[in-house]
Amino acid sequence: MNLEELGWNSFFCEHFRQYEGKGLSPARISSQEKNMYTAYSEFDELTGRVSGKFRYNAAAKSDFPTIGDWVAVKVDLNMRKMIIRGLLPRKSGFFRTMLDNDRIIGEQAISANVDTVFLVSGLDTSMSTRLIERYITQVSSSGAELVIVLNKTDLCKKVEKRIQEAELIAKEIPIYAVSALNREGLEPLREYLSTGKTVTLVGSSGVGKSTIINSLLGTERQMVGEVREYDAQGRHITTRRELIILPTGGMIIDNPGMRFLSLSSDEESLDESFGDIKELALHCKFKNCRHRNEIGCAVLEALENGTLSKERYESYLRLQRELRHLAIRKEEKALRNSRKIQRKKKKRRKKFSVNEEEGYIE
Repeated sequence: MNLEELGWNSFFCEHFRQYEGKGLSPARISSQEKNMYTAYSEFDELTGRVSGKFRYNAAAKSDFPTIGDWVAVKVDLNMRKMIIRGLLPRKSGFFRTMLDNDRIIGEQAISANVDTVFLVSGLDTSMSTRLIERYITQVSSSGAELVIVLNKTDLCKKVEKRIQEAELIAKEIPIYAVSALNREGLEPLREYLSTGKTVTLVGSSGVGKSTIINSLLGTERQMVGEVREYDAQGRHITTRRELIILPTGGMIIDNPGMRFLSLSSDEESLDESFGDIKELALHCKFKNCRHRNEIGCAVLEALENGTLSKERYESYLRLQRELRHLAIRKEEKALRNSRKIQRKKKKRRKKFSVNEEEGYIE
């Protein structure tokens, strides 16, 4: 396989220099089954695991390879096997925070080194503008471009109205209305899938992500399921992430549907996704205005005169609270990890102490 066709560029080439002369080759992760990885490389498709040293040095789950990552591997050409020795820095990444009883237990890497994120929303039900706001906030810090795809135009009688609703919150983000089932309106999406470019699809279960991929591929590769009539919710047909190479160039990553997206960004990303509120805040009387009940608050004035909707204002405050709470939990987790690393180092030093008199390691 040609590495450039897999997305290899000067960014990854520069970071791979540390592995040159060590008998290692670059490869890109295409799928994962528990601890076993599959990757594309110049030697075609390879399978293997991370090395013991790699596993030992990994401080968190997000330190392990995910779909789309570039890794440094030791290759056994006869067996078509690999051992993953290193993980190259990510040019972009889409993550979500994993919580357990309000405690951060880790960060899940959804996909890495993605050029464009297709946020897919179904038009067969009432479109969730609040969920779109959440995704915009998340993708703002990912390093990838966001595109909104409104699918199932064949099941919607108010397509233009739904597009207008999305435009109110999306601002300059591209929006495309399509019918993946009928393969209508998909041509603009192909422009994001040129050779070497990677797209990932995110969105709730049942919005038609797999159907979009099948339509772009021109074959029924991805399994699709029916959407329940009584609650318009889809079944989780896609159970794993996979990097798929399109015959016309480019790569696409399918993702299992997510009922809820736990944020993994910061307040700066919130300002980018709520640019209208950020612009209003510049005219507040006080620089540290919280936009709750302060005198001279331009945001509250816009809320009163109707230029800012109550729903968008409340969504902004809700996401702001969530991100501030997340920042506190991240600090707590960083402290726990630091203590854990120190305990591990202390334990290792105790196990491998140097006997100066005998001149060997015990």
